[in-house]
Amino acid sequence: MAKAIMVQGTMSNAGKSLFTAGLCRIFKQDGYSVAPFKSQNMALNSFITEEGYEMGRAQVVQAEAAGLEPSVLMNPILLKPTSDKGSQVIVNGEVLGNMNAEEYFSYKNKLIPDIMKAYETLSTDHDVIVIEGAGSPAEINLKSEDIVNMGMAKLAKAPVLLVADIDRGGVFASIYGTIMLLDEDERELIKGIVINKFRGDVNILKPGLAMIEEKVNIPIIGVVPYLKIDIEDEDSLSERLGKGKNNTVEIVDIAVIQLPRMSNFTDFNVFELIPGVSLRYIKSPSELGNPDMIILPGTKNTMGDLLWLRQIGLEGLIKKQASQGTVVFGMCGGYQMLGKALEDPYNVEHGGSLVGMELLDTITTFAPNKTRTRVNGRFQQIDGLLSKLSNLPFSGYEIHMGMTNGGEAPLTHLDVCNEETASQVDGSQNSNVIGSYVHGIFDEGNVASTIVECLLNNKGIDKTVDQISFKDYKERQYNILAEEIRKSVDMTAIYRILEEGV
Repeated sequence: MAKAIMVQGTMSNAGKSLFTAGLCRIFKQDGYSVAPFKSQNMALNSFITEEGYEMGRAQVVQAEAAGLEPSVLMNPILLKPTSDKGSQVIVNGEVLGNMNAEEYFSYKNKLIPDIMKAYETLSTDHDVIVIEGAGSPAEINLKSEDIVNMGMAKLAKAPVLLVADIDRGGVFASIYGTIMLLDEDERELIKGIVINKFRGDVNILKPGLAMIEEKVNIPIIGVVPYLKIDIEDEDSLSERLGKGKNNTVEIVDIAVIQLPRMSNFTDFNVFELIPGVSLRYIKSPSELGNPDMIILPGTKNTMGDLLWLRQIGLEGLIKKQASQGTVVFGMCGGYQMLGKALEDPYNVEHGGSLVGMELLDTITTFAPNKTRTRVNGRFQQIDGLLSKLSNLPFSGYEIHMGMTNGGEAPLTHLDVCNEETASQVDGSQNSNVIGSYVHGIFDEGNVASTIVECLLNNKGIDKTVDQISFKDYKERQYNILAEEIRKSVDMTAIYRILEEGV
């Protein structure tokens, strides 16, 4: 069985996911077979494995850092919020059903056998398991039914590292308060504390470190600086959206509509790597401006988010831009919105019917069964502004409930990579309005760079855009993360904690 170590945090967004990814890369570099694990993840950002199972993208990032193909064993329970009070519950990569918070709270202990089967299978196959917690272990209203923090640490008999975010202030109070709210047997599981996101001179911090160590009797084993690295966030747009990128308009301006229940926002990250491109996230009509391309992303609630677009006035502006020749690209739920109508006879979303944006001659009918499949494909013949995409290859995955049919020319031809049923054609195109169900369609090869080249050409700029290797870029980021953690954390202490266990 593998050795285990668990990363918990004093709060959400303390940096657990990236620290876990960094440990995975370090253990891999040091010659160990290492796998990430998170018993339960709540996120709208998900991924389809080679076998056609759905899992959270945070564990995909960690698997990549570990040098592994993502497996649903790494995230046996995924909760995808459908509203403020309910979620779609996915167990072992397949939809179990929708539950409100109260229903799930009373049900989740029944999932412990699924959690342990996945964990024990991973543990048999690898040398080290790095387990990630969720939120804070000191949520005293939830502790009795905990399956993701101290509850998971006890099940796995894993020592715990507690990560605390100093950037938002109050780090010593958060450390002390978290530990004091735990039961004595839970405190004993915490073997080290990591201060994360530090800016400034660490010497000024040292007196505080000594005092908090004395108060909680747990060593501080590292102070990680605030890192400017580009690795996917855990389960929300968080800092990626809020710090300056929205305000800068480059030569090529791409506007992503920030839907309330936007999912798979990582679909467009590759555009940020291309010089001269701005990727802006738009939440109101006043922010839209005159972009070269508008992306309508995926969403967990297509009908609800379309109504939101309609109510705040963004739908009308998008349709106006489309009529003036701006490229509008709909991804998954965004593609569904672009059609003439949305039909929901099985009450998968809102129930009933809803008029679409009427930019594509398509009708989407929602159904209870979810399509989950990995695909390889090629763009069909494309006319107009994006004609250079014609016949370019790509790969990606589909996650959606329902089918879209209509009279437009298909966008792509697909080859299915697993046993799930999928259409041999995907998407629709009508001049400058395009839609596709394939997540990750921009990531491989030169799809993104070709789109940017087309947008430049449309502005009268004759320029060849270099192909971007998103995979190589991510590998460099994982190595930078590992290097910075090695510099700032006592890895000898971590190996000792790993070896001694609990």
